[in-house]
Amino acid sequence: MAVPKRKTSKSSRDKRRSHDRVIAPNVTLCSNCKEPKLSHIVCPKCGYYKGKQYLKIGEA
Repeated sequence: MAVPKRKTSKSSRDKRRSHDRVIAPNVTLCSNCKEPKLSHIVCPKCGYYKGKQYLKIGEA
Protein backbone atom coordinates (compact mmCIF):
# COMPACT_ATOMS: atom_id res chain seq x y z
CA MET A 1 0.00 0.00 0.00
CA ALA A 2 1.36 3.43 -0.93
CA VAL A 3 2.22 5.77 1.93
CA PRO A 4 3.20 9.44 1.53
CA LYS A 5 6.89 10.04 2.13
CA ARG A 6 6.40 13.61 3.41
CA LYS A 7 3.61 15.50 5.14
CA THR A 8 1.49 17.55 2.73
CA SER A 9 1.96 21.22 3.60
CA LYS A 10 -0.98 23.46 4.36
CA SER A 11 -0.20 25.47 1.23
CA SER A 12 -0.32 22.44 -1.07
CA ARG A 13 -3.44 21.09 0.63
CA ASP A 14 -5.25 24.43 0.28
CA LYS A 15 -4.19 24.84 -3.36
CA ARG A 16 -5.79 21.48 -4.12
CA ARG A 17 -8.99 22.55 -2.34
CA SER A 18 -9.23 25.94 -4.06
CA HIS A 19 -12.00 24.74 -6.41
CA ASP A 20 -14.11 23.02 -3.72
CA ARG A 21 -15.99 26.16 -2.66
CA VAL A 22 -19.76 26.57 -2.88
CA ILE A 23 -20.82 29.24 -5.39
CA ALA A 24 -24.08 31.14 -4.92
CA PRO A 25 -26.50 30.81 -7.87
CA ASN A 26 -26.73 33.79 -10.23
CA VAL A 27 -30.21 35.21 -9.61
CA THR A 28 -31.63 37.96 -11.85
CA LEU A 29 -35.03 39.61 -12.22
CA CYS A 30 -37.40 38.42 -14.93
CA SER A 31 -37.82 41.10 -17.60
CA ASN A 32 -41.55 40.30 -17.90
CA CYS A 33 -42.86 39.86 -14.32
CA LYS A 34 -39.86 41.18 -12.29
CA GLU A 35 -39.72 38.03 -10.15
CA PRO A 36 -36.30 36.61 -9.16
CA LYS A 37 -35.18 33.72 -11.39
CA LEU A 38 -32.01 31.86 -12.35
CA SER A 39 -30.08 33.24 -15.32
CA HIS A 40 -30.52 31.51 -18.71
CA ILE A 41 -33.63 29.66 -17.44
CA VAL A 42 -37.30 30.14 -18.33
CA CYS A 43 -39.11 32.07 -15.58
CA PRO A 44 -41.14 29.61 -13.47
CA LYS A 45 -43.72 32.29 -12.58
CA CYS A 46 -44.69 33.60 -16.02
CA GLY A 47 -43.03 31.19 -18.50
CA TYR A 48 -41.15 33.90 -20.43
CA TYR A 49 -37.51 33.86 -21.55
CA LYS A 50 -35.90 36.73 -23.49
CA GLY A 51 -39.28 38.32 -24.20
CA LYS A 52 -40.90 35.16 -25.66
CA GLN A 53 -43.35 32.85 -23.93
CA TYR A 54 -42.11 29.27 -23.78
CA LEU A 55 -44.39 27.84 -21.08
CA LYS A 56 -48.06 28.36 -20.47
CA ILE A 57 -48.54 28.84 -16.75
CA GLY A 58 -52.10 28.09 -15.62
CA GLU A 59 -53.63 30.38 -13.03
CA ALA A 60 -54.48 28.58 -9.82
